[in-house]
Parts: sequence; structure tokens; C-alpha cells
Amino acid sequence: MEIIKYDVFTLTVNKGNPVGIITDGDKYDDEIMQKIACIVGYNECCFICKSDVADYKLRYFTPGYETPLCGHATIGTMKYIVDCLGINNDLDFKIETGAGILDIHYNYDADEILMEQANATFIEFKGDKKQLLNSIGLRVEDLDTRYPIVYGSTGSWTTLIPIKTLDSFQRMKPNNKLFPSILKEMPRASIHPFTLECYDQKSDMHGRHFSSCYSGTIEDSVTGTASGVMSAYYLKYIKGSDEVDLMIEQGNEINKEGYVHGYALRNNDEIEVKISGTAVRSKVFKIDLI
Repeated sequence: MEIIKYDVFTLTVNKGNPVGIITDGDKYDDEIMQKIACIVGYNECCFICKSDVADYKLRYFTPGYETPLCGHATIGTMKYIVDCLGINNDLDFKIETGAGILDIHYNYDADEILMEQANATFIEFKGDKKQLLNSIGLRVEDLDTRYPIVYGSTGSWTTLIPIKTLDSFQRMKPNNKLFPSILKEMPRASIHPFTLECYDQKSDMHGRHFSSCYSGTIEDSVTGTASGVMSAYYLKYIKGSDEVDLMIEQGNEINKEGYVHGYALRNNDEIEVKISGTAVRSKVFKIDLI
């Protein structure tokens, strides 16, 4: 069977975050989808399926399990669909996901995909901070105590850890197997440290993303859903405003740098989140399921 690879949050092949796209997702049951994702080995594979309630239904599989939403896989898959359509104007889509029906907009002039995410949700981390920092190779002294450690989700749960300085990110060494015992409220969550120091002057936040031990991967190079919830975190805990428009960088430490544009808007008691980014077709390859 054929896999189409797009590199996301970049316009440079083999940078950013790869997604494996499977165009005929309705042909496969859950077990085969999981097997395909395991063989391909990317942080996510995205299966394009038919939908009765939207333009497309997208299903996302890590090598270890199905996840309700994946930002980079959505951006890459919708860019593939746009490329196939050969359009030369802006276009709107609706997609069905495990996190609900979401709006997608293609900006022709910028050649970017803008995706809506689920409204942001935060839960306090009540565990051992020292153990948490040790699990990614840092000390509790590296923590930026101005801001809280929280679990956050715009469709997929991650643990947001504010870090003081950028140089700490070069020292990070995750021990993913320890995560569930430390993340007692959300044992299947990933860990996403971030800092307000950046490599690029145009960036507002820098992050790394360490996968849940159940996902079958160690690190995600440039993470769409985590960047979305980072934008909401910035609005809620850092800036305290009603709207933010951020550039978020990630992947520099593993030579996979990419950029995510994150938007958060306060709407009464809810925080609405969108992200946008670029993607480039990288290659097409085949795998054998037998």
C-alpha cells in the first residue's frame, strides 16, 4: 500500500514534523490502521475517510494508539487535499475528528492551512515537581515559578511545564516510561516544556514535546495541538488578555525546526484556539502489510 509523506510546519523537506497520509482510510479496520502506523513509525499517520457530517473524516494513529486529534497531521493532510484539488483561491472545509467537527481554512496567498481546535481546557498538576523535572533530565531549579504547571488540552492532553531559560532545552533527556507514575491525574498525557526565550527573534515561545509512553515514540518534533494549547496558556496565565497571536518554534534541538502560528481568543468563559502552518510534499513510498 502507498503512504504519502508530508513535512509539516516547514517548507523544507525533512524538517518540521512528518505525517504519513493514507488516502483510502475506509478500506481498513482499526487493527490494520494501527499496524500501518506502527510500520510507518512516524509520530502520526492520518487516514482520510468519508464523513456524513463533514467534508472529510480524519483518523489519527501513533505507533501505539489512536488519538482524537493531531495538529500537524491535520495541517499536512489538508495541504495534500488542497494540492490534489489544484485550487488557486481560498477555501473552507469541515473535518470530522475524535475531538469534534472542526473548521479548516486554506489561505491561498500565504499557502497555509488554518485549523480550528477544540476549546482549551486546563487542569492543575498536583504531583511531585521534582520527579516531573527529573523525568525530562532537568532539576526543579530550572522551573519558571512565575507560571503554573498544568495539564492542557485542545483535543489531546499534554503537561505544560514553564522553564526559565533556553539552554535547559539542550540538556533535556526524557525517560518516557516514568511519565504515567508522575502524571497521576492524566497518566496518558505527554509532557511539553516551554520557555519564553527563543532561537528566532520572530518567535514568542519555544517548546519541546515528549510523547506519552503509550504512543510508541519518544519525541514529537513540531507539535500542532500542544502549540495550540500553549497559545491558550499564554493568554490565560502569561498575558492575561482577551486575544493573542503568537509564533511558536520547536524542533531546533533535534535538527527538525519548524514554526506554528498560534491564535487564542477569550469568548466569555471559553478560550477558542486556532493554529496555522505550512506543509510540503516530501515523498511517496510503499509498505507491505503481509
